[in-house]
Amino acid sequence: MTDDLSHILAHLGEDRERGFDAVVPPIVQSGNFTYPTVAAMRAVVQQEFDRPLYTRGFNPTVAMLREKVAALEGAEDALVFSSGSAAIAAAVIAHVKAGDHIVCVQKPYSWTKKLLAELLPRFGVEHTFVDGTDAENYRRAIKPNTTFFILESPNSLTFELQDIAAVCAIAKEHGIVTLCDNSFSSPLFQNPIALGADMVAHSATKYLNGHSDVVAGVLAGSKERMRKVMSKEFMTLGAAPSPHDAWLLMRGLRTLELRMHRSADSAEKVARFLEAHPLVKRVHWPGLPSHPQHALATKQMKRVAGLMTIELDAPDVVAVERFCDNLKRFLIAVSWGGYESLQWPVCALQGPSGYYTDLPFTMVRLYIGLEDADALIADLEQALKNI
Repeated sequence: MTDDLSHILAHLGEDRERGFDAVVPPIVQSGNFTYPTVAAMRAVVQQEFDRPLYTRGFNPTVAMLREKVAALEGAEDALVFSSGSAAIAAAVIAHVKAGDHIVCVQKPYSWTKKLLAELLPRFGVEHTFVDGTDAENYRRAIKPNTTFFILESPNSLTFELQDIAAVCAIAKEHGIVTLCDNSFSSPLFQNPIALGADMVAHSATKYLNGHSDVVAGVLAGSKERMRKVMSKEFMTLGAAPSPHDAWLLMRGLRTLELRMHRSADSAEKVARFLEAHPLVKRVHWPGLPSHPQHALATKQMKRVAGLMTIELDAPDVVAVERFCDNLKRFLIAVSWGGYESLQWPVCALQGPSGYYTDLPFTMVRLYIGLEDADALIADLEQALKNI
């Protein structure tokens, strides 16, 4: 661990003199704050972005986390939300208006898709989904009213990358704001702001927390943009985290580097095993040399994290379910990023109202957790025999 990284994860923002010299920062579990005079309160009301008045806006414990996340992403500031979808929604809504047009990578996170395809059209905001594997598709989708680009690199389930620097350069040519969902990589393995993105979002539920006990989101960018988001959308929509959740997230950050590298090491072993197995048709994981965008992954990502999707050589849904039900070490669940390995079969959401019905029923997303890699491989091997 570098000195700068260890300082951010374990020390930055933790004013121990004001916190009773506690090794672990105390939780300011208060929803409200008092002032000795009307004049003192008046000053704070005008500076709620960085002064405590009411925890929905500013809380000292949450502020520590904001400082850490901003530093990890190389941003000037950050905001913390009660979920990743809230962070993305607030960032988008703060920067678009009726009549605007958004260009987004195809097959994004399901709630990003719902935001663009179902909610924003009610208020006159248009959208276009594009194949982000070719940066020029973003340029081709630009209209006179395009104001916002959404990237998610890699995107959900199929893990297709966008050339973040190239897409953001196109956006800057046209005065378009860019937001990149960086949940897959964490700030340790990829930094979109350094590649030109205006804002970066995370489902902090995943790697940043790392213990499967918090739902939260973060948004990082310039102070000007964070103030813009907080002044209306953050405060109005009220998607603020609890101080206790922020404290749990800081606990998670202390082991972020250890967890990320452990998961990535194991993921590489598992991916190589699965790629060689005759009952696995394809492994979607950019860390494999066989991945069509492996060179781009190597260029813009420090490492490839522990989430992958496999396509089974299975004749029907029954065979896929048999494989999944026979896995002993991979829990059937959504999300990822904790200690435990997980599986999420696409066939679980097949149906008329499902968002993944255009994907093969043979797809199963796997999260490689912190268990022994050889034990995970053995579990996958025995389950594959049941297809």
